[in-house]
Amino acid sequence: MIEKKINVEGIDPVKLFGINNSRFDRLKQNFPRIMIISRGSELILRGEEKELARFEKTFNLLIDYIQGTENPDEQEMEELLQGNGKEILANKKASGDVLLYGESGKPIRARTVNQKALVKSCEETDLMFAIGPAGTGKTYTAIALAVRALKQRQVKRIILTRPAVEAGERLGFLPGDYKEKLDPYLQPLYAALNDMIPSRKLRGFLEDNTIQIAPLAFMRGRTLDNAFVILDEAQNATAMQLKMFLTRMGKNATFIITGDLTQIDLPSKRDSGLLRAIDLLKKIEGISIVYFDTRDIVRHKLVKHIVKAYEASQE
Repeated sequence: MIEKKINVEGIDPVKLFGINNSRFDRLKQNFPRIMIISRGSELILRGEEKELARFEKTFNLLIDYIQGTENPDEQEMEELLQGNGKEILANKKASGDVLLYGESGKPIRARTVNQKALVKSCEETDLMFAIGPAGTGKTYTAIALAVRALKQRQVKRIILTRPAVEAGERLGFLPGDYKEKLDPYLQPLYAALNDMIPSRKLRGFLEDNTIQIAPLAFMRGRTLDNAFVILDEAQNATAMQLKMFLTRMGKNATFIITGDLTQIDLPSKRDSGLLRAIDLLKKIEGISIVYFDTRDIVRHKLVKHIVKAYEASQE
């Protein structure tokens, strides 16, 4: 007999278990060979490996349904419990543009023309460049696609990386071990993940390396199989670094490279490997490039005007 724990933090308990635990009781009835105990934000399961795998598959469908439905329908819930609910979820996904449901059931969507173009590219290709100005949701959309792929078990891990380059400043010595030194560069990635994954579950993913966040230099020598990999702020990678990163691509891997060519922080802007990579790879079949612009800016309304003003001055 095997024991397994499933974290249900961030999921509405009334939606999941029903009033007076009515849905929880139905769940237990459908899996009589498994002992199911609810304790805080965890389900503790005890049973044979085959039965636990069957339960987890059904339970994941149930969670997807609950998080995507304001008022769960009892008949649809019953279909899901019987293991016949894939069509229900497919119909719901077809009717909307929600990528996934984040913390506390918050729907995360591709909201703009080019965010949707990136989602479409991800369905058709394994290597994408997302290029455009600040605030257009390049990184956020890419991370949402990665989390969705992990939840749907299309990949086994997510790898997020950035070049550790200061934004036009000399910060000097930073205290702490290498993780503490590098965390300030990686905070935007943590912030996006916190929006999409309950904090306790995210900690678990980070501890067991299901989600890895590391500087670009740490990618050397690795082969990245069964992974969704995002290189953020790629305009600050040199040509050699970007070549090194692109050649890490292994089997069943999806790569998204994001960058803003107007915010290169390298000593010489000509050293940016992103410019060279786009020029060299743009005609290769299976590689897509999505260009974001001011229409996609989803931050404060002033950001759009700021970006436009700088673009006009450069022209």
